[in-house]
Amino acid sequence: MSVKFIIRVCLLFLLGVGVSLLINVIQAQRSHTLITSEWLGLIKSGMWVPPVCGISSVLIGLLYPTLDHQLGNPVTDQHNDWTSVIRCVALFVGLNHATAKIDFMSHEQLSLCLATMSLGLWFYFDGSRPGLGLSLVIALLASAVNQLMICLDAYRPSVDFLHVRAWLPCIFFSGSVTVGLIGRQLAKSEYLGSVSDSFRAGLKAHQE
Repeated sequence: MSVKFIIRVCLLFLLGVGVSLLINVIQAQRSHTLITSEWLGLIKSGMWVPPVCGISSVLIGLLYPTLDHQLGNPVTDQHNDWTSVIRCVALFVGLNHATAKIDFMSHEQLSLCLATMSLGLWFYFDGSRPGLGLSLVIALLASAVNQLMICLDAYRPSVDFLHVRAWLPCIFFSGSVTVGLIGRQLAKSEYLGSVSDSFRAGLKAHQE
């Protein structure tokens, strides 16, 4: 296991932790407290959320470039740079901010609007079928786990959960696209760094 790979894993983990904290801060502005204080053990404190998000970010960030490699999927070159990554992250944060600041007429309108914007984010920054499929699977699984936690009373029962259920699947989807894009770029940087190191070593050996 290379040092660069370990660094990539650590960066993805910190990304997931940071995103979870950021979403909680944004949603706190609308009083959407997701974690209840009436559960047992670690669930009770809510301290499990950032580490779980960090681990999920690592898995997603590693899975996307691995799937690209296995399927021979050419990643969209037009948006395969750090500038695009920054724009994608900014739009993802904007989606979260919109759920907290904008009052939609109905939950269906909120879901439709966020779904459209999330698909637009995928189309512009990813555009690949494997990326779409993987993001949909992740969003469905994460939403199912979220629903299970609600059934287990890990979330505070309130009317706000109708609103949360309206935007959460779209946030999972767009979050997967964003983390996948970052994972691809980190994998690309690691690969280019390895090629560069090999080239320098070969050049040095040739000169000697």
